[in-house]
Amino acid sequence: MGGLSPIHWLLVALVVLVLFGGRGKLSGLMGDAGKGIRAFRDGLKEAGNGTASASDTPAAKVESSKDEAKG
Repeated sequence: MGGLSPIHWLLVALVVLVLFGGRGKLSGLMGDAGKGIRAFRDGLKEAGNGTASASDTPAAKVESSKDEAKG
């Protein structure tokens, strides 16, 4: 009852790697999730207005911000 089986240790190691694994993986995942939610909300607003153009789509905004971050 008090001991941990190997599968429990594997799960603990996985959680530790996700939380503390190099270069802020958890913050990167949360940032990507936040960008996705933001793009979804922007898409809903544009769909409600009926004035979505190709240059104002959330996908174009996300891709342009990725290009700026790389360069």
